[in-house]
Amino acid sequence: MRRSAWLSVVFSVVAAWSLSTSAAAGIINMGPEEIIKAKGVDITVPGYSVPSFEDWNNDHLRDLIVGEGGGGPFGKVRIYLNVGTEADPCFADFFYVQAEGKELSIASQGCLGAFPRVVQWDGDGRRDLLVGLADGTVKIFLNIADNNAPAFDAGTLVKVGSNDAYTLDIGLRATPILTHWNDDGMLDIVAGGLDGAIHVYYNCGCGGSVPPHFYFSPVDGTFIKDQGHDLLVQSGRSSPAVIDADGDGKQDLLTGCTDGLIFFYKNVGTDSLPAFSGYTLVQSNGVPIDLPGAVRARPEVCRWTGDGYWDLLIGYGDGKIRLYRGLPKLGDLDADGVLDGDDLTILAQALDKTLGPEGSATDLNHDGTVDNLDLRLFADLWLAAHGPAQK
Repeated sequence: MRRSAWLSVVFSVVAAWSLSTSAAAGIINMGPEEIIKAKGVDITVPGYSVPSFEDWNNDHLRDLIVGEGGGGPFGKVRIYLNVGTEADPCFADFFYVQAEGKELSIASQGCLGAFPRVVQWDGDGRRDLLVGLADGTVKIFLNIADNNAPAFDAGTLVKVGSNDAYTLDIGLRATPILTHWNDDGMLDIVAGGLDGAIHVYYNCGCGGSVPPHFYFSPVDGTFIKDQGHDLLVQSGRSSPAVIDADGDGKQDLLTGCTDGLIFFYKNVGTDSLPAFSGYTLVQSNGVPIDLPGAVRARPEVCRWTGDGYWDLLIGYGDGKIRLYRGLPKLGDLDADGVLDGDDLTILAQALDKTLGPEGSATDLNHDGTVDNLDLRLFADLWLAAHGPAQK
């Protein structure tokens, strides 16, 4: 009876694993909304906020990098250093990113000041800064100091095409990220803009892949497709983030928009040739995230506490920063973000302790330990007993 009960629990966990995986394929559900604070007060930047979460000063703690501006102010980039821990980030005062010995400052228009992303651009091991501009162009600011206290040059417009003949120009409100889009080992630019499209500039590797050089299409790069047509984000002002959101080994697409929604496009193609077929809305506590007003939601995925789950930061029109934490998967007992044999081992070991002497029934290979070897043996026995009947 005790062993039967244990097997029933194992089957229940496996069934829950299948259900969780299936649900994650279509619906991304995050935890409740939190407002990020510094010194106990809501962070509020002038204009529109654009957050990301990276180690800025080489202390192995991720810090908060926030673009600001739009609606009048110049575009600048704030740094809030993490004075807490990996498991419990905490922020105090901020400072502005420096370029050429003064605050990095760029012209802003409408709803965008600076859209910053930390990147490795020129292969020197130092953190550089890729910044999308309101006029639709993109600048790369090279780190001329070190990773302990980054400081940057004046910035250069990113070029595309043969011999870098053209300035990369989205049109308006460039929101670029640097990512491995087509799995060829080289970093590409994926960028949103006012038109709601998602543009891809493929790294051609011309003259070497570092620094990157990009193909050029006569119509502002290559458009990502959705069901065979140009993907156009509802209400415009697309702002992409790329991540394997559902754990199937393929990169998926998240994007914000003018109206404060976050869209999830599941990759139904391959990692080397992504393809999309419709979207679902990212949820918080089972309800679609729908920030009030025309807030220009600009999302970024991160590991906020260093656990196995990805979290979501959103910047928007009131200058504040929202955090939505990833929800643990049912059955992920070691909280590493993956449902695997280690979780079943933990379950079996826990049951072994509660079953007392009879718990030895879980030690299938009689080596004195309940571990993955027993679970593998059990899987083999199960397949041998039931496999033919399933065919």
